[in-house]
Amino acid sequence: MAYTAKDYSSLIGMEGFSDTLLNNHFTLYQGYVTNTNKLLDTLAAMLKDDKAGTTEYAELKRRMGFEFNGMRLHEYYFENLGGKGALDKSGKLGKKLAEEFGSYEDWEKDFRATAAMRGIGWTILYQDNLTGRLINQWINEHETGHPAGCTPILVLDVFEHAFMIDYGLKRADYIAAFFNSIDWSAAEARLR
Repeated sequence: MAYTAKDYSSLIGMEGFSDTLLNNHFTLYQGYVTNTNKLLDTLAAMLKDDKAGTTEYAELKRRMGFEFNGMRLHEYYFENLGGKGALDKSGKLGKKLAEEFGSYEDWEKDFRATAAMRGIGWTILYQDNLTGRLINQWINEHETGHPAGCTPILVLDVFEHAFMIDYGLKRADYIAAFFNSIDWSAAEARLR
């Protein structure tokens, strides 16, 4: 079964994100979906043709993590955008952030600092599925740095394509726009 790109056009007009930036970002996401499907088809054909032991097969297998995670992380990111309200600090996620980080403000300070680090990648609030602990994590590329056994709760794309059209090199301004547009209900729904 092929993956289908989801429609995030409801985000068009969102404050802090130009339509041009969002449409470019949606096109990039659609490319990850297309490439994921192509890789799956190619790998299946190579397996059928008994080419699983080749270097080409191995390299495509390695590439799969990049394309698939590029698709999925963009879905998490777009799905936790579009909100306008602040987190309900007395709700499940608000209480959990305060429990883990001392306060919501301390969590936000750590998340923003993680997102502002030099480099390209993702900043993700994860929940450890075994302990329930919350962790802010920097992810290089799409496929490296994910803590095993953890669920993404809040995802922020900090590759340049996510902000440079609107913010140039002012990543902090983009991070502020992100915080003004979080759909906290989507993030809280991911919490176990």
